[in-house]
Amino acid sequence: MAYRKLGRDNKHRKSMLSNLTRDVIMKERIETTDTRAKEVRKFVDKMITYGKKGDLVSRRLTLAFFHNDTEVVNKIFNDLAKRYEKREGGYTQILKVAERRGDNSLMVILRLVEESKPEKKETKKAEKK
Repeated sequence: MAYRKLGRDNKHRKSMLSNLTRDVIMKERIETTDTRAKEVRKFVDKMITYGKKGDLVSRRLTLAFFHNDTEVVNKIFNDLAKRYEKREGGYTQILKVAERRGDNSLMVILRLVEESKPEKKETKKAEKK
């Protein structure tokens, strides 16, 4: 199976994932269950990648995903695309918090990564004589 069903029918699942993705982008961090966070992470990364492309097709795809919410789309294309222009994927981070009281479900914080990846330093090995 390529995706998790999350105990919902198709329309409810797509709507829930769209809303969670919107919350992650606007608030830059949310607290949710582990399985939902793992599923939402895919969509957040995809939307930021669309923002980095910056063409008309990508903008229309993000508008369709967010049900024509221009505030979210503008934040992706103007702010997040510039923030992650040197980063190649991995825009989100999942931090485990605790288990939820009642159903013992693992709760996590899904957040956008603040800093860019550190660049690799080139080291030269000493040549043998």
